[in-house]
Amino acid sequence: MPLIILAGIALASLLIAVRVGSVEIALLDLWQVLCGNGNSLHQTLVFELRLPRALAAFATGGLLAVAGSLMQVLLRNPLADPYILGLSSGSAVGALFAMLMGLTGLIVSGAAFAGALISATLVFTLANGGGSWTPTRLLLTGVIISSGWSALVTFMLAISPSDKLPGMLFWLMGDLAYSGSPWPALLVLISTCLILTPLGRSLNVLARGPMQAATLGIQVKQMEWGIYIFASLLTAFAVTTAGSIGFVGLIIPHMLRLVLGNDQRLILPASALAGGSLLTLADTLARSIIAPQQLPAGVITAMLGVPTFLYLLHRSR
Repeated sequence: MPLIILAGIALASLLIAVRVGSVEIALLDLWQVLCGNGNSLHQTLVFELRLPRALAAFATGGLLAVAGSLMQVLLRNPLADPYILGLSSGSAVGALFAMLMGLTGLIVSGAAFAGALISATLVFTLANGGGSWTPTRLLLTGVIISSGWSALVTFMLAISPSDKLPGMLFWLMGDLAYSGSPWPALLVLISTCLILTPLGRSLNVLARGPMQAATLGIQVKQMEWGIYIFASLLTAFAVTTAGSIGFVGLIIPHMLRLVLGNDQRLILPASALAGGSLLTLADTLARSIIAPQQLPAGVITAMLGVPTFLYLLHRSR
């Protein structure tokens, strides 16, 4: 039942996204467009502009939420997400470097994945040190690595050509205006949910601690590295689709656990639906609130995420 409700919310968010904008489309006109009729302006708005952007926002939000959920399971800490642990910053460095070299398409995605994977390896290795790592040590290491990547991003922006600088800055703030085809990210999101949902029982055991997981026959180290690689891949696809967008991977899994419990077989698909819905609505608000001008979606998620997270912290006390 919760997944059905979230699926309904997801569908409603997509309908709102294709309706609302500088030119609002009535429900009857939208229905005619979806049936293959309607005037040419509405067809262009829906099929060429708004629907691809809404699907890209949904896929990006779902990828970030699932990645955040995986990281919170790995660290057994509700503060964990790809941005705090440096995965997003490393992915952004890889993507920006590819853009500076004039590369496009899958090469940018590959560079983003390489950056996220390098960041994950650095964080995991440095936090491990000479012995076993702790969640607190891993989080602190992730914050430091993320700060280093941010400094490198600043350096790359400083040496970038002036004609590329505005687009790169908006991309870093999480702008879906220049997102490409949404289908690669959507396929990755659907495939991830299909792969990870059967592993929900093992993830539930791992969330209780590595010693208990090892006692029950789970290969803890292999699963931990697998989670890190999976989270890196999801983050890379999200970053190359929409740029750097924060708080989705942090807030959504935490709020869902408060409502639905901690069963990963339910949390992972619920995170995909809820994260996608949140970013779709945030992007709709970003391009509508001061239309015809548009805000980066990352600004809206930060404005929503900061007070929500502070409230959750206060409530948890």
